[in-house]
This record gives sequence, structure tokens and C-alpha cells, in this order.
Amino acid sequence: MTTEHPSISRFRADHAARGGTGRIVVLPDSVHTAALAAEALGCEVGAIANSLLFDGDGSPVLVLTSGAHRVDTTKVAATVGVDRLRRATPEFVREHTGQVIGGVSPLAHPRPVPTYLDSWLRRYDVVWAAAGHPSAVFSTTFDELAQMTGAPEIEVE
Repeated sequence: MTTEHPSISRFRADHAARGGTGRIVVLPDSVHTAALAAEALGCEVGAIANSLLFDGDGSPVLVLTSGAHRVDTTKVAATVGVDRLRRATPEFVREHTGQVIGGVSPLAHPRPVPTYLDSWLRRYDVVWAAAGHPSAVFSTTFDELAQMTGAPEIEVE
């Protein structure tokens, strides 16, 4: 009998509660980068929705961005109404998401986290995102991801 990691189980429950329809896949190896995830899934790196948690003036800000993009933190800070976005520490990420860097999902956080969705992800029929653990991913669509997270669409580059 295999025991699933608790963060994946929490993700599964939240995904189902929000009406998620995509597949949840637990891979044999960690896919903590967009390039590794794309290689394991056989898709373009741009179809990977990186969940990047930033420290926005002491509060969490989650940006779901295409694996083909780098986030312009100055531009996104102005868009979301904070003075500055800084790279979050591993402790900050775990505190606000209950997950580790490389496995942060758009869902299943202990408390709501303001979330924003890179418009570039609209280009893909299927989008893949982390499912709460560095070896777990799930498939979705841009529209379903927006619906499940309530994330407004923004330009990140």
C-alpha cells in the first residue's frame, strides 16, 4: 500500500471541491522546474503554469505564470498594488501555502492567497500546474484555472 503525501491529498480534496476536472499525476521524480515538468509531460514549457509566491510588502502574492515567461516584478507590483515584490523565502512560502518551493499549487492553501494569472497561458488548450508537491502536477485549462482560483488575468512581462 502506498501512502500519498499529505500535501497532495489536501490538493486532491480542494481540487475536487472547486470542481476541477483535470488529471492529477504523481510522477516518479521531482519536477520542481518548468523545464523538468514539460519534459516529463511531453508538452511545451510555456504550458507549465509556474506558481510563484512573492513577498509583496509582507503579504503573499501568487503569480501563475507561463514557464516561458519571467515575471517583471516592478510591472506586476504596480499592477497588483504593492510597492515591491520580493522573492519569498522557503519559510514564507510554506507559511502561506502549506507547500514547498517547487510544488506550490494554485490551490489548497491554509488561507486565501491573492492570486494572478498570466494571460500568456491562454495560448494552450491544456495547462499543467503543481499539485502541492514537487512530483505532483495536474492538468487544467486557462478558464478552469481562473474559475478555481478567482485569479484575474494580468500581463507579467
